[in-house]
Amino acid sequence: MKIARLQPAAGSPVFAAQHADGFTRLDGDLFSGLSDTGKPVEGKLLAPLQPVDILCIGLNYRKHAAEGGSPPPENPILFMKTVSTLQNPQDPIQLPTHLKSEKVDYECELAVVIGRECYNVTKESALDYVLGYTCANDVSARDWQKNGGGGQWCRGKTFNTFCPLGPVLVTADEIPNPNALSIRTILNGSVMQDWNTDDMIFDVPTLISFLSASTRLLPGTVILTGTPHGVGFAQDPPVFLKDGDSVSIEIEGIGTLTNPVIDEP
Repeated sequence: MKIARLQPAAGSPVFAAQHADGFTRLDGDLFSGLSDTGKPVEGKLLAPLQPVDILCIGLNYRKHAAEGGSPPPENPILFMKTVSTLQNPQDPIQLPTHLKSEKVDYECELAVVIGRECYNVTKESALDYVLGYTCANDVSARDWQKNGGGGQWCRGKTFNTFCPLGPVLVTADEIPNPNALSIRTILNGSVMQDWNTDDMIFDVPTLISFLSASTRLLPGTVILTGTPHGVGFAQDPPVFLKDGDSVSIEIEGIGTLTNPVIDEP
């Protein structure tokens, strides 16, 4: 099932099933179960869930590590985004102006949504804990990530709107192998990243097992699994986001997440 979250003209957000000709309302709870009412529903498309945590993995594609001159890590590199970075499809990515950045970059990523609490899970059972998958853009201010953050990445990763998610959450039964998906970034009509999730250094089951080791992952945890090569800072010359741009993340079997880019109001 492809699950969307919509904001109707009146009332609270609702979950909906995406069909070729529109949406039908879902009743129930995202984590305990949803049922399709068959009733058409319309509204503004929101991020498919409100995460409880956003855990992110750096340098997890072989060619991306190579383009940055980094050796493959021995263990997954973990950093975090705050839940306040969440942004909806079609809503703008804001380039920081108060704490100014001139090196804001795109990163297409497969996002994994945990569906039930997991703790010390094995790689063999890890996918049993996945509710589904969606597209993510791990927007990154490279100047604050690399030079202004005191050696920590979080400052450059946690500006407002820096985690677009969507357009829908595709349930795990529709994606039996998350490490066999084409993934792309398109900036103003030009393809910047075009690769496959089979290039991950640590595949999705390994990441879930690692992140749940001595750690409780709660339902609604979102895991960003890393980006392939072709990011803006590695282009020659570098390509960073600017006011007026449009950036899209495409993942096979999920859809396209598109956001305009503006300067922070």
